[in-house]
Amino acid sequence: MLFLFLHGINGYSQGTQNTQGTQSQGAQSAPNPQRQQQRQPTRKEIAIMEAALKYNKDPKSSLLDAHDPVMIKQDSVYYLFVTGGSVSSSTDLIHWKRAYNVFDKAPEWLTQDVIPGFRGGGGYWAPDIQYVNGMYYLYYSFSAFAKNTSAIGVATNKTLHPTDTAFKWVDHGMVVQSVPNRDLFNAIDANLIMDGRQGWLVFGSFWGGIKMVKLTPDLFSVAKPEVWYTVARQPRTFVLDDTDPGDGTIEGPFIYKHFQYFYLFVSLDYCCRGINSDYNLVVGRSRNIEGPYVDKEGKLLSRGGGTLIAKGNDVWAGVGHSAHFTMDGKSILIMHGYDKRDNGRSKLIIREMKWDRSDWPSIDL
Repeated sequence: MLFLFLHGINGYSQGTQNTQGTQSQGAQSAPNPQRQQQRQPTRKEIAIMEAALKYNKDPKSSLLDAHDPVMIKQDSVYYLFVTGGSVSSSTDLIHWKRAYNVFDKAPEWLTQDVIPGFRGGGGYWAPDIQYVNGMYYLYYSFSAFAKNTSAIGVATNKTLHPTDTAFKWVDHGMVVQSVPNRDLFNAIDANLIMDGRQGWLVFGSFWGGIKMVKLTPDLFSVAKPEVWYTVARQPRTFVLDDTDPGDGTIEGPFIYKHFQYFYLFVSLDYCCRGINSDYNLVVGRSRNIEGPYVDKEGKLLSRGGGTLIAKGNDVWAGVGHSAHFTMDGKSILIMHGYDKRDNGRSKLIIREMKWDRSDWPSIDL
C-alpha cells in the first residue's frame, strides 16, 4: 500500500491475512500455504464461517477498523495482522480483541542507511503471514511516504498463541530493498507463495508494477543467481522522474492457488483517501507461478490487464488490498474498504469467493 502523505491514512494505525495448516495438524511436508486445511471442516467450523459471512455482509453490522488485512488460523483462533503492527484475535470472525504488537520498536537492521529519515517505531506496513514447514513466516514493510525508499523484512514464530511458552518473534532481517533512482519498483506489500518446496516473494506498489523474486530455501533472502519477473503493471507516463510513484496505479499483490491455476490479485487506483478513495480489485491467472498472468479476456496483467472483482458501491468508497485463502471449507477473501457510512474509515471486509464453470472467481460485495 502506497501511503500518499498529503491525503493521510484516515486516522488508521492498525495492522492485518493468510492461510494455514495449524500447528496441531503438523505440516512438516512443506504444504502450500494457500491450501491451508487438507482435512474436512467440522460442523462447528462450517457454522462459524457461515455465521461470520452473514454478519460481515449485513450493512447494519459493526465491522473492525483494519488496513491491509491478512489472516491465518491456528487451532480454533483466527489471527488478523494489519498495517501498524498490531495483531487481533477472534474465535468467530465477528468479535475481535487486540492480542499484541509484533514489534515494540523497529528491527535493528532498519537504519538511516536503509531508510533515511526513519523515526523508529515498530509500526510496519502491509504484512503477510504464512505457515510453512511448521513455522509462521511474517513478511512486513517499512517505507518513506510516497517514496520507494523501502524495504521488506521477515520474522518467524513457532506459534501465534501469546500464552504459549514457545511464543517468540525472531527477526531475520531484510529480504528486499528498493532505492530511489536505482530501482523502478517499490519494496512493500509482500506476499509469500509456495510452488511445491520453492518459495517466491511477490510485491510492489506503483512505479514499474508488481515484481516477483525467487527465495532461498529458508525463505529469508533472495536466491542466487537472482530470478526476477514483472508479473503485473499499469501504464506509466514515460517522462516521469524515476523518483515519482507515477500514474501506473497498482499495488497489494496476492497469489492464491486454486486447482490448476495460480491467481494473482492486485489493487488499482487510490487507497488511503477516505471517502475519496477509488481503490478496486482485479485478478488474472496462470498455470505457472512465474506467469504470464492473463485476465478473463486474455489480456496480460503485465500489459495493463485485470478482470474486475470488486469496486466501490453505495456502501464502500473503494475496496482493495486483498488476501485469499482456503478456510473452513470455503474460498475466502478479506480486504479493507472505505466505509461511506462512517466518514470513509477503513474497515475489514470478509467475503466468500465463488467460482464459475471456467474457474474464475467473483464475490458479492
